[in-house]
Amino acid sequence: MIPPNSSTLLRLHHIGFVVASIESSAPGFARSLGVDWDEVVFTDPGQKVKVTFIKAVLGDALIELVEPNAEDAPVNSFLREKGQGLHHLCYEVNKLEEAMAELRSRGALIAKSPKPAVAFEGRRIAWLLTAEKLLLELLEIEKA
Repeated sequence: MIPPNSSTLLRLHHIGFVVASIESSAPGFARSLGVDWDEVVFTDPGQKVKVTFIKAVLGDALIELVEPNAEDAPVNSFLREKGQGLHHLCYEVNKLEEAMAELRSRGALIAKSPKPAVAFEGRRIAWLLTAEKLLLELLEIEKA
């Protein structure tokens, strides 16, 4: 992981869960966390998914529910092989390329190069896989 004193890491932004259906899963997540779900769902054709966010407590990381939106969506293989469940951790970073380089120097592999994300108003995201098989999403703090 990026050390806490690194200038590239800001905070844990969200924890991503793959689900077969946001509409079926979100009410249960919200009920379990004791919060309301705002029912806002983003469709991201670039990633071939639909996502929604559930905020548990002010200041805490968000819970992201990710639903495949196409047969060839990358998360479909996760859903088929592992079922619904924890998929990734997302960290907000000041400098996306620097954070990627730092993680690569520690053995992480780039799974997907930076590209804008619909759910984050066009801010870029990148995906990396650590040597321990932890999938990390990096989200730049400001739009490039």
